Amino acid sequence: MVLEIPTYEDVVAAARRLKGHARITPLVRHDLLDKISGLNLYLKDETAQKSGAFKYRGAFSRLSLLTKQERKAGVIAYSSGNHAQGVALAAKELGISATIVMPDNAPRKKKQGTLSHGAKIIEYDPRTTDRAKLAARIAQAENRILVPPYDDKYVIAGQGTCALEIIDVYKTRGVRLDAIITPIGGGGLCAGTNLAVCAHSPHTKVYGSEPVNYDDHARSLRSGQHETNTPAPLSLCDALMAPSPGEITFAINKKYLSGVFTLADKECLLAMALAKQTLDITLEPGGAIALAAALSRPKNIKPGANVAVILSGGNVDADVFALAKNFNP
Repeated sequence: MVLEIPTYEDVVAAARRLKGHARITPLVRHDLLDKISGLNLYLKDETAQKSGAFKYRGAFSRLSLLTKQERKAGVIAYSSGNHAQGVALAAKELGISATIVMPDNAPRKKKQGTLSHGAKIIEYDPRTTDRAKLAARIAQAENRILVPPYDDKYVIAGQGTCALEIIDVYKTRGVRLDAIITPIGGGGLCAGTNLAVCAHSPHTKVYGSEPVNYDDHARSLRSGQHETNTPAPLSLCDALMAPSPGEITFAINKKYLSGVFTLADKECLLAMALAKQTLDITLEPGGAIALAAALSRPKNIKPGANVAVILSGGNVDADVFALAKNFNP
């Protein structure tokens, strides 16, 4: 099978499609975070994006390209929550019917957000059911267009617009951007970021960050081939538990990615607590993992470097956020 690998030009085209639809989210900073990390940090606050996460970018990028006939047929997606909400909202804005396959243990806030945009949810047991196969069967039976959460040319291009905005701010300010740290689950945001960086800011290094026990990208980079996670205890980072890297995303990330940091849930909780304390930003664990990586003083990045961190989402249930509020390191 020939993979449809997106390019920098696809990211630029996605930015044109998203203009007037996606929000240009802020870059924020705080002295305490710089002191803890030993870095000059700017945080890209994607909790301020529509649907509370960066996933709206890729969803609208893909759905906006559907033909009139495809829009009439409707779409189906599978997701633990943020892609679900992004697709549901983009579909609502474009007048498209949306069905979302979601695990029965998905966060309540993400289910409620998906339903609030008019999408239909079909739940499944993640212990016994392959979500991609289930969605594909429904797509075929109902003649719907399948919108993958990360392994799609136009979804990846849409996610890359986040990095375009970061780079443009640094260039406008005349500041060298040494690195960008992203979360990494299936790899779509990281792949889109790499596409933006390789052409628009080639000196900037890109790093991923993923949960302990779900470190398939870190192991895949070391081996040079797709590695799959073995069954492990669930992580609080529900958005980052993809079983293995995507085919398209890994083709991009293995070429450009400078490294992957692995973080424990407790480090994400600390990052959540600090983001709330310093900037009044509410993050979900997966949305905080890139900040957790920066705060760990990674050896790969020299002290004092100018680093952008993507805060990828803030759709968190109250009981999980309470763990961060009450966290004592």
